[in-house]
Amino acid sequence: MSTSDEGGMRLVGAPSLGPGAPVLAFDVGGTDIKSALFAADGAALDLRRTPTPVVEGDRTAAIIDRLADLADELTDAHPDVAPRAVGLVVPGIVDADAGIGVFASNLGWRNSPIRALAEARLALPVAFDHDVRAASWAEHLLGGARAYTDAVVLVIGTGIAGALILDGRPYTSGGYAGEIGHSPIADGPVCPCGARGCLEAVASAGAIVRRYVEATGVVPDGAKDVIARAASGDRAAQQIWDSALDALALSLAQLTAVVAPQAVVIGGGLSRAGAPLFDGLRSRLAERLSFHRLPDLVSAELSGNAGILGAALRARELT
Repeated sequence: MSTSDEGGMRLVGAPSLGPGAPVLAFDVGGTDIKSALFAADGAALDLRRTPTPVVEGDRTAAIIDRLADLADELTDAHPDVAPRAVGLVVPGIVDADAGIGVFASNLGWRNSPIRALAEARLALPVAFDHDVRAASWAEHLLGGARAYTDAVVLVIGTGIAGALILDGRPYTSGGYAGEIGHSPIADGPVCPCGARGCLEAVASAGAIVRRYVEATGVVPDGAKDVIARAASGDRAAQQIWDSALDALALSLAQLTAVVAPQAVVIGGGLSRAGAPLFDGLRSRLAERLSFHRLPDLVSAELSGNAGILGAALRARELT
């Protein structure tokens, strides 16, 4: 994938949306905003990555202003493409049906009417959704989850985020469903969210690095370095990696017992660990379960493109 902070680049390596209405898509994060214009043939003409505005308190107004600027830049660069809708995805707790950003600690909003504000400023209908839920929808339609009607999409990076696809549709429960990273799997450590023993605090890539530093005083080159050290016989790394796999397997076993997904689709930086992750989880999950249907464990296919593709897919639903 090629990106540019100064101008647009064609999005490389991502599947086409297929024919349909031209749309604008925005994937807002705490650090940067991805924006893209999708043509009628489904190709992404532009992908831009620009810093998310930083202001004190609620960043909603500053972000909406930035989206308006990006929309102008994208449409000015491609005057022959007239978008008919906008897809906007954001992190945090999101009530997509109401168009409300319920809570996002890193963006400062609480119960912010983001969809209505964006529609007023952009003068287009706006499809509004959670970033990981939109990414999981893209994986369901275009990527690793497309063969399954019931799937869990798990993104393991600095934190752990998740989403549920049940009966071929996203399961949202008012925006609160899918917080797999904050499901309790132990009595500790304390998670930044304030709860104790969250999966994210034990098994995310960020937690693996943090725990290794705490145990050894050595700063590894990311979670993959800790995994490599474990394979080479580093006892501290082995203990940390084993406990991370145990925690992930416990969480997936609970999901399997309750939801019975056909597949768990794993993305994010830790998914690139490959066999040490997937084989370790398969064996541990099989050991924990008995009569249950074991889900397929598969790798996500859309990588960093999933959120922006999901936003575009959501936008097309309005046309």
